[in-house]
Amino acid sequence: MKLSIFSMLLVWVVLFPVRNENYLIVGTYDSVKSEGIYVYKFNSSDASYKEVSHFKTSNPSFVTVSPNGKFVYAVNEIAKDGNGGEVSAFAFNKETGILSFINKQFSGGDHPCYVEIDKRGKWVIVANYTSGSLAVLPVNRDGSLGTASTIITDHGSGKIKERQNEPHVHCTKLSDDNRWLFVTDLGIDKVMIYAFDAATGKLTPAKKPFAVSPPGSGPRHFIFSPNNKYAYLVAELSGTVETYAYNNGSLKQVQRISTLPKNDTVFAGSADIHISGDGKFLYASNRGGSNTIAIFKINPGNGTLSVIGHQSTLGMAPRNFNFDPTENFLLVGNQNSDEIVIFKRIKQTGLLTDTGKRINVGKPVCLKWIIPE
Repeated sequence: MKLSIFSMLLVWVVLFPVRNENYLIVGTYDSVKSEGIYVYKFNSSDASYKEVSHFKTSNPSFVTVSPNGKFVYAVNEIAKDGNGGEVSAFAFNKETGILSFINKQFSGGDHPCYVEIDKRGKWVIVANYTSGSLAVLPVNRDGSLGTASTIITDHGSGKIKERQNEPHVHCTKLSDDNRWLFVTDLGIDKVMIYAFDAATGKLTPAKKPFAVSPPGSGPRHFIFSPNNKYAYLVAELSGTVETYAYNNGSLKQVQRISTLPKNDTVFAGSADIHISGDGKFLYASNRGGSNTIAIFKINPGNGTLSVIGHQSTLGMAPRNFNFDPTENFLLVGNQNSDEIVIFKRIKQTGLLTDTGKRINVGKPVCLKWIIPE
């Protein structure tokens, strides 16, 4: 009996169904419901998931993944008078989803809250919130971390004394070409800019060494558009997104827009920011009294934003969120509700709808992905 090509394909699909599964890595704060880093297999076809492993480590509030997906680096957000912050290195098994501890190093200050690895996987860069410092650590061939080769501490203060009495480095973001490092400081209302030497890990202040936000803004997270023509800064204290024209390490502000609905006067507590892969939509989270994701359409001509919606996160304190690798779904870590809410993303409009699915995990505050080989 001869089978048509369609029939053979149908038989193949039935016998060998495609499982669009990737690993979801979740960083948490310590609580009675969480104790480290959790790993899930997530199916982007139907948003189903299952926990495959977890590793107990102290306050891994932010994690990053090496370019080859073989290593995971996590801050340990702790403090001991300037000597308590740590960053831990793990090997990741793509077949089993299991993390194996390699080593840890001093993070260069107290309460590290952000970690990034450079595009070549040779350097890890850490932001230390309480100490107002950043550190650059070398990555060895086995994925382990060496001691910090560079530690830089910011100086100054800001308008809101209860939050800006001193520097608070919150994010370290490398440009796509791996040549420039942008460092947001919530305490002094600046984005510091450094030339980054990928061969040595050395940082040199740029010709224009910083971009200034309006007093009391509280710069938090920073991202680039997919075409690298624009950069966007979410400010925690003012509840705004600042749009910058970007060119070779230089920033020029072109817009500042609120993340809150019109006439809403609650404290925004804006936290995280992401752009869809097609460059059409930008999303920013609000904690405070809002607990929403602000959704913006991006003008392709000049990078400016226009509000198209505000989606309730259906929980409290959306500190972090992320698209799944297909961008069919957007997952929101509601820190104070102890769950990750899974939204369906409508790619044509950028809007979100609740799938009704939840991942129950204590204090989820960072969501990253590893794609199996």
